[in-house]
Amino acid sequence: MDVSRYIRDIPDFPQKGIIFKDITPLLKNPEPFVYTIDRFVEFLQDVDFDYIITPEARGFMFGSAIAYKMKKGMIPVRKPGKLPSQTRKVEYTLEYGKAGLEIHEDALDPGDRVVLLDDVLATGGTIAAIAGMVEEMGAQVQKMLFLIELEFLNGRNVLDKYAVDSIITY
Repeated sequence: MDVSRYIRDIPDFPQKGIIFKDITPLLKNPEPFVYTIDRFVEFLQDVDFDYIITPEARGFMFGSAIAYKMKKGMIPVRKPGKLPSQTRKVEYTLEYGKAGLEIHEDALDPGDRVVLLDDVLATGGTIAAIAGMVEEMGAQVQKMLFLIELEFLNGRNVLDKYAVDSIITY
């Protein structure tokens, strides 16, 4: 199935010059959404992991469905100030600015094996920052998954020490 048919381009969002890849048409349509979840699960068939870690907010939609289907835990990574307990924070650079993310300090134990999942791989800054934070906590990144990879931004180069899969490439 060509799920790219369900991705809509929104020009100049969140700022001028950016073409935002809107996944809401994919989420709205059951057939491509189910296909997408099944495809992610296929990527993980031979991966030994304990948790799926997804950043706010679009990654949550895929991560929770995959965690349910594979009977794994899901750990959210949120924008600063959104988690209620003690957190660990990381700041990073986006293709159009700076941002920060937090994870609960007690979310992981040393030796935990994790899969990182996000909707878009652009420059790699977000997922690399999360990987660094997770590894500082003693966990091991087993794989990284993305719905969309923007190849022209070379984000995969930043992640060269990790196994990376994506469903759609532009």
